[in-house]
Amino acid sequence: MVESAATVARPKQAAGARPASEAPQLGALALAQLSGALRLVSADVQPDVERYGDPQLVAAGKINVISLESIQQGFGEQWSDRKEEVFAFAQRVLKRSLGSRGIYLRVSDSDFFVVHPGLGRLAGQAACLRYLREILAHFHIDAEQAASAVLQVIRISKGRLETKTVDAALAAEETETGESTRLGAVQDEAGLTSRLVDRSAPFVSTDGRLLRVSASLEPIYELKSFTRIGFRMIRRIITVSTGEALTPREVAALPSADLVRADMATIMRGLDRLKVEGGGEQQLSLIVPVSFSSLASHRGRTEVVAPIREASHLVKLGVICEISDIEGVPMNALLDVTSLVRPISLLVVGRLTNPTPSAFARLAGAGFQALSFECPPAAVGDAEFLGWANSTVTAARRVVRSVLVYRAGSTKRAGALASLGATHVSLDAG
Repeated sequence: MVESAATVARPKQAAGARPASEAPQLGALALAQLSGALRLVSADVQPDVERYGDPQLVAAGKINVISLESIQQGFGEQWSDRKEEVFAFAQRVLKRSLGSRGIYLRVSDSDFFVVHPGLGRLAGQAACLRYLREILAHFHIDAEQAASAVLQVIRISKGRLETKTVDAALAAEETETGESTRLGAVQDEAGLTSRLVDRSAPFVSTDGRLLRVSASLEPIYELKSFTRIGFRMIRRIITVSTGEALTPREVAALPSADLVRADMATIMRGLDRLKVEGGGEQQLSLIVPVSFSSLASHRGRTEVVAPIREASHLVKLGVICEISDIEGVPMNALLDVTSLVRPISLLVVGRLTNPTPSAFARLAGAGFQALSFECPPAAVGDAEFLGWANSTVTAARRVVRSVLVYRAGSTKRAGALASLGATHVSLDAG
């Protein structure tokens, strides 16, 4: 059983606090720090805070601070012995809750920096309140203290976060109404239909299997300034009878007619998710996956172009068309397809399942403006990862200027990929 912080609490003045009579003599900066509105950032994480502190996200109220000061004060003199336990639990809660939908960093001895790119201001604050209440409850601290311990970041300067308290009542209302509305509108993973997401029912494949398509969204970041450019659609084709997803090889082996159905369902469901999860904010771009065979046939191309054009109207800059199943396709066939797709796409990306130097070399001159692939599993050690990244990214950059690497798993690995020449990344470890 976790020891109650309240049982070891001792009356103690907050570190750095001064008598109220001295307050008028303090400068504005010190007053802000005394009030809690100014949060100091540890020197070792300042580069990451500045990297993730996109001014657009700050202006939209999508960056918050979660403070653990109530737990710190509750443990009193035992804090130094217990803080690693507290940090570890808080990180587990944040990692589980955020997944690939956001970013968190511990920025001081009491604060976590949380970014929710895909949520609106109130929805992000409501989420932070939920996370903090779970953490406080675990250490037997009154969960109502969360209302004053979630702060919206309004400005980021070197070593400092300027914040203001959130409107906990409005955020709580968002938790009770807005969140339930969104959840009620989205198809669950058991395959139940919903009027927003399930616009295309499961279909019978050419070989008689009943297949359904699941689409999810994952944030994509430009590495130079670590700015989110939008989302990529992730497709899963599932055999209804077993509930198992087809492997990339099994997907590539599907007949063209089945791939067209799967591509159509992926785009439509991805667009519905964008409308539901985007919080009403227009994204910069959206990466739309399409199979090579769908684009290579006139009938398939005619069918998938319409939803791609629909997607382009929902984003600011246009869609990025990502063509999969390109291994082994003749050069002239690839060039024909990329030439046809380029007028409706902000960027034409070639997606490789097996990203080897020889596979990249064969794509030179095929008309791709970028190449994409996934990182090896997160369980791979750092040394092995760096060796893979060095050879893979270097080989890709010989062919194209833009290299998109998915599921880096951590900001540390994203930084390594950036230093090797990768241009875009997603962080989900898969």
